[in-house]
Amino acid sequence: MTGMACSIAGVHFKNPIVMASGTFGFGREYGSLYDINRLGGISGKGLTLHPKDGNNGIRVYETPSGMLNSVGLENPGVTYFLREECEYWAGLDLARIANLGGNTLEDYVEGARLIEEDSLLRRTKGKQAVDMIELNISCPNVKAGGMAYGIKTEVAREVVREIRRVTSLPLMIKLSPNAEDIVRMAGMCEEEGADAVSLVNTFSAMKIDIYKRRSVFDNLYAGLSGPAIKPIALRMVHQVSKAVSIPVVGMGGIQSAEDIIEFIMAGAAVVQVGTHNFVNLRAGEQLIDELQAFMEREKIEALDEIRGIL
Repeated sequence: MTGMACSIAGVHFKNPIVMASGTFGFGREYGSLYDINRLGGISGKGLTLHPKDGNNGIRVYETPSGMLNSVGLENPGVTYFLREECEYWAGLDLARIANLGGNTLEDYVEGARLIEEDSLLRRTKGKQAVDMIELNISCPNVKAGGMAYGIKTEVAREVVREIRRVTSLPLMIKLSPNAEDIVRMAGMCEEEGADAVSLVNTFSAMKIDIYKRRSVFDNLYAGLSGPAIKPIALRMVHQVSKAVSIPVVGMGGIQSAEDIIEFIMAGAAVVQVGTHNFVNLRAGEQLIDELQAFMEREKIEALDEIRGIL
């Protein structure tokens, strides 16, 4: 057997394939299709402190080699997640990552505090359910006119710093490709004590209905994901991995073992698979098998042999 295992901040991943937030729920539905314990990990549905209904109107629109989404972080809230989903997560044998967003600094901090509090309690009972927090800083800052926290480095710094103060869990920051300087943003995250960064989130994009003469989306713009963004995401992962010493988690249009290998060679510790889950409901198990076969075929005994070789 070839070695696909890796770790981030003491969290074990049996292989580098993690299901990306917003594309896999909390795993239950996909778990009825295949054994999701084969995965390296799950980044759960994006959470906010309070439940959110999400955006009105069209939420998903297929594009050439990708998709646009304007879901608006619809979610049941942190308290519901801790009460209703964590028992299921506690029974899973993979890395479990809670994805946390917010529209104010106070909401971010309180959400992280509740996850930390629950995690400490579960740890004493031997029923750990969350191994890591992935902080989504692409959320709009309602106190700054709606600009996303992840655009300006110094605005994001305060969020990362305050979350680091309230949680002992490994902390990963999910970076927006729309940042003014994504390399500087990643460096700031390392300075403020983040254990890893993940990138990239979706690109701001648009679709116009030329017959109705308006944007397809009520919010005008939406997030572009899928294979169309992969070459740009790969470049950003390479740049960031060369600039920081903390692990980098790569994502953006991954749909094959060859894509995974590219991100690993660019410097990624593990990868996240998102849009491809909608194309292939069994994407996780298929990618694991394909990656294993590729490594055996190319005589790669462990991913460390090729990680960051460029």
